[in-house]
Amino acid sequence: MIKLQIIGNLGKDCIVKEVNGKNVINFSVAHTERFKDAQGNQKERTTWVECAYWTDRTAVAQYLTKGRTVYAEGSPEADAYTNKEGQVSSTLRMRVQTVQLLGGNSPEGSGSNAGNVSNAGISKGPVAISAPAGTAEGADDLPF
Repeated sequence: MIKLQIIGNLGKDCIVKEVNGKNVINFSVAHTERFKDAQGNQKERTTWVECAYWTDRTAVAQYLTKGRTVYAEGSPEADAYTNKEGQVSSTLRMRVQTVQLLGGNSPEGSGSNAGNVSNAGISKGPVAISAPAGTAEGADDLPF
């Protein structure tokens, strides 16, 4: 198994869909890396990951809003395609198994470790939200 872990910011509010009778929450996570190139110039590279979280617990969607910092973990998939300009490009996608809300941009506007959501709402400790063990919800139905 290959596992992908990312900490980044949501690029837009999530979208909840129903596909073949199952719920999926789609969201995009961006991670920006800052570094110096060989000439000493400051550079920046942003990687986007398109995420699909198959779950019955869609209450978390209200907290997956643009700018929110999240930790997501799951199985990666990569696709290559030709864009409008005729250039070959690629997309990194993840079937999310765990998502955890991190600090910043929380609904109540509190500080850097505002807590994480569960079906009951916001808790004070780090609570991860995961798909039930042994399930492969929507394994063949990516909603991207």
